[in-house]
Amino acid sequence: MQSTVWFTDLSAPPGKSLLDKTGDLLRAAGLPEKIGAGDLTAVKLHFGEKGNTAFIRPIFVRKVVEEIAAAGGKPFLTDTNTLYLGGRCNAVDHLRTAITNGFAYAVADAPIVVADGLRGESALRVPVKGKIFREVSLGAEIVNADAMVVLTHFKGHELSGFGGAIKNLGMGCASRAGKLAQHSSVSPFVDPAACIGCGTCVAHCPSGAIAVVTEKALIDPKTCIGCADCIVVCPEHAVKIEWNEAGPAVQEKMAEHALGVLEGKRGSILFLTFVTQVSPFCDCYGNSDRPISPDVGILASDDPVAIDQACADLVIRASGSDPFRKTHPSIDWTVQLSHGEALGLGCRKYELAAL
Repeated sequence: MQSTVWFTDLSAPPGKSLLDKTGDLLRAAGLPEKIGAGDLTAVKLHFGEKGNTAFIRPIFVRKVVEEIAAAGGKPFLTDTNTLYLGGRCNAVDHLRTAITNGFAYAVADAPIVVADGLRGESALRVPVKGKIFREVSLGAEIVNADAMVVLTHFKGHELSGFGGAIKNLGMGCASRAGKLAQHSSVSPFVDPAACIGCGTCVAHCPSGAIAVVTEKALIDPKTCIGCADCIVVCPEHAVKIEWNEAGPAVQEKMAEHALGVLEGKRGSILFLTFVTQVSPFCDCYGNSDRPISPDVGILASDDPVAIDQACADLVIRASGSDPFRKTHPSIDWTVQLSHGEALGLGCRKYELAAL
């Protein structure tokens, strides 16, 4: 069995713009059949960190919004808050960053809803049948959405080799607790040199796992539930993450969170991936280094595993070698694909249908 992945290159002769071709691609991949009348449709994307320039251009996002509206849906742009401290770790800063990077309503023609709320605490736990997890924590409004179009900028990543649709689903849709579970197997810890004993983390901890002892906060790992709220509320940035998970484990955890996102949306989700400006690192960085591959084109599918495999194959073909392994030589990026396939997330075999 194989999945269909639709593809268009970046040629745009007079009378046929890339925006037109994007619309053709979405319709060929079955978008109108996946959106019901009045469906609240999440357009999942990465707004880019401040200073990053490789994220998907807002005018392409507007075209997707227009196609969803034409199918009868009610689109909204969405992403979840970050685990790390930065320009997208709470909804206020997240919205400011998104608008700074061009995703204002006047440009994209859709509102922005941060899927996990003000501080990343708005989450729902979804049962999965994974090797590692039996349930995963996801942004509530992604779970609540009736349908979903996942827009992905295909690029390199230091833990997964590349960041594609699976990463956009698994890491990008996870709540802060879900992100922490993927990156670490232990509780956060407090740096005593930075802690001033103000008690802010104590007030926000939902499980009572933090206490101030001799003017320094301490986290009890036995009581900690891994919500990661303390990381973002600390005014001194004294609560730290133990980034102790290796690449293979992160990729497997990522695929299992992606499985949770697909729950209840198998017939109402579509993936659109831009293989352009293939930067060596994630769009979470505040910069975009020179591309590691030539631009390839735009792909669409309802199978996240197939579309990631197709993107990787096309990049390798265009580059003449594997730029992801050259950039991140210790990472085997096939783990996310093989584990995703084993979970029933999708199929690595595909037919490439060129428009």
